[in-house]
Amino acid sequence: MKTAATISVLCCLWAVAEAEEAPVEQVALNLPPAARSSSHSLDDARLQLDHALIGNVEIRIDDVFEDANDLSAPYKLANALHISTRVRTIAEQLLFHTGDAYNPHALAESARMLREQRYLSDATIEPVRYNDDNTVDVVVHVHDVWTMSPGISFGRKGGANAVNLEFEDTNFLGLGKQIAVDRSSDVDRDAWRFAYKDPHLFGSWWRLGASYADMSDGREESLSLTRPFYSLDTRWSLGVGGFDSTSTQSQYSLGEIVNQYAVHQQAFDLGGGISEGLQDGWVRRWITGVRYDARDFSLAPPKDGVNAMVPEDRVLSYPWVGIEVIQDQYRQTRNLDQIGRTEDLHLGRSARLELGYASSAFGSTHDAVVLNGTLQAGFEPLEDHYSISSLALNGRLEDGEVHNGTLEVGSRYYMRQSPRRVLFGAVSASFTSNLDPDTQLLLGGDSGLRGYPLRYQAGTTRALLTLEERFYTRWQPLKLFNVGAAVFFDAGRTWGTDPYALAGGSGESLGWLRDVGVGLRLGSARSGLGNVLHIDVACPLDGGKDIDSVQFLIETRRSF
Repeated sequence: MKTAATISVLCCLWAVAEAEEAPVEQVALNLPPAARSSSHSLDDARLQLDHALIGNVEIRIDDVFEDANDLSAPYKLANALHISTRVRTIAEQLLFHTGDAYNPHALAESARMLREQRYLSDATIEPVRYNDDNTVDVVVHVHDVWTMSPGISFGRKGGANAVNLEFEDTNFLGLGKQIAVDRSSDVDRDAWRFAYKDPHLFGSWWRLGASYADMSDGREESLSLTRPFYSLDTRWSLGVGGFDSTSTQSQYSLGEIVNQYAVHQQAFDLGGGISEGLQDGWVRRWITGVRYDARDFSLAPPKDGVNAMVPEDRVLSYPWVGIEVIQDQYRQTRNLDQIGRTEDLHLGRSARLELGYASSAFGSTHDAVVLNGTLQAGFEPLEDHYSISSLALNGRLEDGEVHNGTLEVGSRYYMRQSPRRVLFGAVSASFTSNLDPDTQLLLGGDSGLRGYPLRYQAGTTRALLTLEERFYTRWQPLKLFNVGAAVFFDAGRTWGTDPYALAGGSGESLGWLRDVGVGLRLGSARSGLGNVLHIDVACPLDGGKDIDSVQFLIETRRSF
């Protein structure tokens, strides 16, 4: 959706230009051979053995459109109107400075951190010269993108439309700060949203985030100040955040609202941690904090045909302790989840476990042991075959029983068949125990089952399978989009009875639901959105007569 918004501000610049079907400009950002010349070796191990130091650090920032001398007038005008990223904005994100000991891990991680920024399409950091004074000169080379995106966008999934009117700049004045004003209308609510993010407050590693939303069913406010573990070698973190929201929450059956109530949520989080940094390829962090989450439920404005079963108020207030472990193992690749962009695939292991105790002495409505945990493991079983598996566990132990317990397992598999063709498969399953009354386990057009209405099925257990043949073309229309396509198959179902989701009055699942479809993918080549626009046509193979024979989906995702 946001890709469409970018078109609105740029289309006037390209309307007068002749349409071009240029190959994808693979912005590898490699330095010319002359820049690498040196009478000394640039071998990383040798440089570290010689205790080399970082010498001159040069930062090069490319325009949105390269090769200015060969560009037509509209592209040159776009470069002129664009506010380039400032050199100090890039420098603030580097994990090394002149005079530091040369560390190839710091260079590699700095490049990964830069590639995560939405206002850059690519980044490389390379040592280019070993000097006689035992210093190493380094070049940081990044590529700017267009980051200001006012306009109107439209989306559709699960048979429901969504419209956005927005102004967003992910690199305000070239400083790396994000501002956004958004007017949205979707199946849940209409809303005005305002947001501001400063990832380097006053040039530090502290991050400030603030947002406010005026919604048709309430409001939402949030504020946070954090100094995260911004790198693998960071030794400490600290953060505080608050959230206050009033809204109407709905519960669904067969894509229709069957229960509705108002909820006022207040949340507060204070936490931090310590670490010995990166050691032998692994990071271990000890973390702790305090959480407060209060939810007050009440009647919502009445609506015909909709029940008004209101859950009991709930407060969770608890201290917690935990551990986080990360393996430093990444792989650079292209054309997996993005089109024509460098991707940093984590093929190592990572785990995080938190254990807390909520007590009436802290203001909780129930005494409970609170458990939250995640586990992820990446593998490369064969060359150009990547497997990433994950597990997440959350819940509370109250009076010897698990409440609001969820166990989610999933795996993604990428099999590269050629540089521009990938067979992708994903499987996931969710298991629950005694879900809170305000929580539903749903399956539908907005959760991976593209041929069906959104929030179509509900239950206590869910499974989803997706198979896709992905195509990544060289076509880059008007130098704005990287074009791809997909042929896909989805299959999913729920098990168990949901008290709100009635199928034929029994509350039982409809069984396996399958769909097939084709889709167009438009990746942002020159905008700071970093998104992929999905335009899909899906046909359901199962379900009742209440389902349309064809579903049209238009949505923006962070990946293919």
